[in-house]
Amino acid sequence: MSRHERVEEAIKKEVSLIIHDELKDPRIGFVTIARVELSKDLRNAKIFYSVLGKEDACKKTKIALDSALGYIRSLVAQRINMRFATELIFCEDHSTEYSVKIQEVLNKINPVRSKAAKAPTSSTTEVSNEVKETDEPRPSSGGAAGLNSRKEG
Repeated sequence: MSRHERVEEAIKKEVSLIIHDELKDPRIGFVTIARVELSKDLRNAKIFYSVLGKEDACKKTKIALDSALGYIRSLVAQRINMRFATELIFCEDHSTEYSVKIQEVLNKINPVRSKAAKAPTSSTTEVSNEVKETDEPRPSSGGAAGLNSRKEG
């Protein structure tokens, strides 16, 4: 893991802890820090977050995070020992919403796929049952009837 990646992870961890443990703003909803994109010179960081809830909760959370930006930046600078304090920018991450929409579409498609998948399965079951019925042992000419005929004669 490179230094760049370690600093990204450290910023992600610290910002997450600060938001959950130290910010007491009631406007902040259930926030998850998704990822951090750090510039090559480590001076600017985009912090991508997602909020559980409706659009109103997202707007309130964005306002609260922007108002607490200076406080969060100073705490991150104290906790991560670097020569300078990294500029932070909060960006809403819509990938979770996108994945929920994809899952809903897949769930709508799934019943259609399951019906199509079951049709060949049921026909193969019928075929296998037919094969089983025809594969039962049949008495041959040299079977028990042949033995009985030999004993008689």
